[in-house]
Amino acid sequence: MSRQLLSNVCLFLFFLAVRCAPEEPITCSSANNKNCTITNTYGAFPDRSVCRAAAVAYPATEEELIAVIANATRSGLKMKAATRFSHSIPKLVCPGGEDGLLISTKLLNRVLKIDFEAMTMTVQSGVSLRELINAAAKAGLALPYTPYWWGLTVGGLLGTGAHGSTLWGKGSSVPDYVVGLTIISSGEVTDGFVKVRRLVDGDQDLNAAKVSLGVLGVISQVTFKLQPMFKRSITYLTKNDSDLGDQVSTFGRQHEFADMTWFPSQQKVVYRVDDRVSSNTAGDGLYDAIAFRSTASFAAETIRVREEMEEFFGDDNGKCLDGRVSTFALSKLAYGLTHNGVIFLGYPVIGYQNRLQASGTCLDSTDQDSICPWDPKVDSLFFHQTTVSIALSVVKSFIEDVQKLVKLEPTALCGLELYNGILMRYVTASSAYLGKQEDAIDFDITYYRSKDPLNPRLYEDILEEIEQMAVFKYGGLPHWGKNRNIAFEGVINKYKNAEEFLRVKEVYDPKGLFSSDWTDQVLGLKDGLAIVKEGCALEGLCICSEDVHCAPSKGYFCREGKIYKEARVCTRSNDQNTSILDAIDSVLGPFNEDKLVDVA
Repeated sequence: MSRQLLSNVCLFLFFLAVRCAPEEPITCSSANNKNCTITNTYGAFPDRSVCRAAAVAYPATEEELIAVIANATRSGLKMKAATRFSHSIPKLVCPGGEDGLLISTKLLNRVLKIDFEAMTMTVQSGVSLRELINAAAKAGLALPYTPYWWGLTVGGLLGTGAHGSTLWGKGSSVPDYVVGLTIISSGEVTDGFVKVRRLVDGDQDLNAAKVSLGVLGVISQVTFKLQPMFKRSITYLTKNDSDLGDQVSTFGRQHEFADMTWFPSQQKVVYRVDDRVSSNTAGDGLYDAIAFRSTASFAAETIRVREEMEEFFGDDNGKCLDGRVSTFALSKLAYGLTHNGVIFLGYPVIGYQNRLQASGTCLDSTDQDSICPWDPKVDSLFFHQTTVSIALSVVKSFIEDVQKLVKLEPTALCGLELYNGILMRYVTASSAYLGKQEDAIDFDITYYRSKDPLNPRLYEDILEEIEQMAVFKYGGLPHWGKNRNIAFEGVINKYKNAEEFLRVKEVYDPKGLFSSDWTDQVLGLKDGLAIVKEGCALEGLCICSEDVHCAPSKGYFCREGKIYKEARVCTRSNDQNTSILDAIDSVLGPFNEDKLVDVA
């Protein structure tokens, strides 16, 4: 099969609107929920460790949750809340020890109260974003800004400070629309080993609990301040990226729901012109994002085979070709927008907020022949994410530095185009102690990750330099639910109210039963976040200081950055040659031989 034909077949299958559902993130070896492990939806944490727990509890009511936490506190067990989707990449869900307890919010999934007059909605913490959006819509209400992926729970949204995109109003962070919250924490003997705190708007502790990383206790219920249902008008415009640095500071103030998707190697930006319109404006548009639709299992495996081959052979031209085909297809499919759920007739697309703000139809079925594109049940997409918010005051310089790197290595970032480019969303300063500290652009960068932690990626150094520039040169804040370990180095020092958050943590959980080594490390309470060992820089577990931290046997050595000289990155030696036979063996190794025959 020719390369171009294979690309077309893969893309066709990739965009099929088939259905699937992810597996449970928690598995136990016994029928009574004992001897359990938990992972995330991608099947691996940044350090590839396995998180174990002695047991898992599934409370369905607040009373049951109180009893679970009281019993665990009495026994001195470490605890962690876990969601039904487990989309966080870092180890937020790992209890501090194999004898710990997982508390799943899977059954805490009810809408408790909707007050149209006050425009508030109270839900349990296990309610998904999709369920929240739909329940609000039935009452004629809307949450104005949310992430674009609806496979998240309310507890997970708050725990990681998830957000949409805007510079308007209170901003795009979901926690800033919380006006009430109940959190269950460990207590003393005199408390019955449990403490129930009902926080309301105006309580200072609410600013700690709104973005808590799960270290204060388990959120039982949340009350959101909503708005009357409204309509939006969306148009995507593709332009050259030559003036992107100037555009970012003004575009977000011109359009309420503005965002940008950047394809640096193509020197293109797709601007999302997105605003409210009158509710009597005609239109019933639907946004069913292409990236969040299901993929036939065979298609996902085929795409991964192709990507593995391009990586091993250093085929950056192949990646660039695939990237251009992918972005062309996305634009022709209007990125998943339709006027009525079926057809796209041209821009603008106008529709109600609940039909345009988020999607994720790959969660809809139990058909095992089709999957979310990243599902670990098959050898599908496997990636790192670097997601960092950079202040508007310095973001132009960061963009220009990335553009300088592209000029030096024009094909280095073609691989990002296979993951829908760099998503740029607007965020504003948050009232949450661990929320966003100032108005900023959030850069969401997704890129290839090898199944072998000691195997470097193509243009390893360029992506590492961008990551280190974002975090260290420009002082960017990493998204709590994404990123590799190095992005969290010294992160707590970037929060002006860090000490106040740690004070609340000490009051709410004085014995540290809701903490783990990882959360203590990112909060600056314990050393050890950087894991220094052979190949550690390849996975973002460390910043290289010696060649062995890269892959010297494969021609990758620790060197300074090309633009940001303070960076230390794994750079490929120019004289590295690869044996074709070794390359073929490397590609064939992880895959079933029969499937490879079909692919060929």
